[in-house]
Amino acid sequence: MTTPTAALSAAGVSIWLDDLSRSRITSGNLAELIATRNVVGVTTNPTIFANAITNPDDTSYDSQVAQLAASGASAEEAIFEATTQDVRDALDVFRPVWEETGRVDGRVSIEVSPDLAHDTEGTIAQAKELWAKVDRPNLLVKIPATKAGLPAITAAIAAGISVNVTLIFSLERYAEVIDAYLAGLEQAKAADIDLSTIQSVASFFVSRVDTETDKRLTAIGTDEAIALKSKAGLANARLAYELYEQTFAGDRAAALLAAGANRQRPLWASTGVKDPALPDTLYVTELVAADVVNTMPEKTLEATFDHGVVTGDTVTGTYDESRAVFAGLAAVGVDFDDVTQVLEDEGVAKFIDSWHELLGQVREGLEAQR
Repeated sequence: MTTPTAALSAAGVSIWLDDLSRSRITSGNLAELIATRNVVGVTTNPTIFANAITNPDDTSYDSQVAQLAASGASAEEAIFEATTQDVRDALDVFRPVWEETGRVDGRVSIEVSPDLAHDTEGTIAQAKELWAKVDRPNLLVKIPATKAGLPAITAAIAAGISVNVTLIFSLERYAEVIDAYLAGLEQAKAADIDLSTIQSVASFFVSRVDTETDKRLTAIGTDEAIALKSKAGLANARLAYELYEQTFAGDRAAALLAAGANRQRPLWASTGVKDPALPDTLYVTELVAADVVNTMPEKTLEATFDHGVVTGDTVTGTYDESRAVFAGLAAVGVDFDDVTQVLEDEGVAKFIDSWHELLGQVREGLEAQR
């Protein structure tokens, strides 16, 4: 019998796990999820690594921390060594998937330091450093879609580095992200880099959009406002897919695709449901379309496997309905441009906080070993 995750894969959705830890790799759990849950990639972020490395029940990092402490490594150096090892090992687990999918999936992402979110040159330098350190062709380096991140995305792609663009909330910024990707491909082509070796995804966040929008709708409190709750996240993502389709059907993209380039696939991120009143698979089953990635926390992955109802494409054909949602939001007084700016600022701030929490705890761990 076909499982819901197999049906999702058959509908063109690449299932990635939004989590990684050393014990998940060494225990065989990651390989099991590939075999039984149709998982074909992994995303990480500073919060995920903070949870893994500082988990008191996970001793898999202890010996490496002791070695790094003995060598006099700083907290930053220790995190760099530990996280790049985890990602490299995960990439090796995914190598057969990478080969079987024609080098499309089998991807693992690692993020540049959140402290560099507003530093273009620093982001470019660290993207190159991570790419060289991990040294695996199926790596994706995560760069945030901040204003400073956009030229860094172009520079990384131009250097032949595959990129996961993260923290996208608005259609306007998404259009800029696609433009940054295409500009990078054009520069790579001019430098005679094989465009087929460069992959990219654009991570469009979903549930956080509903959380912030619904908070504002609740405060407005009218019947018209309440009727719009839990609709903005899906509508925003669906219109992002429309933009993806339109842009990659255009002449500029067509010239690059003819030269061997890959489309920059949309990736649905933040797909765990925050509102317990909503179906726990909402941001999976309602965002099914060809050539997208859905990265899920394990809880959402298991819910989808257990009881997800996959009915085929639930995105194309919804664009007028999605535009009507935004017309409704404007009519009741929700400033959606402000919503997305708040979300970007909060997203960057949350990752910075997690990063500094991780730095502090690793620093303590190193000092305890010395």
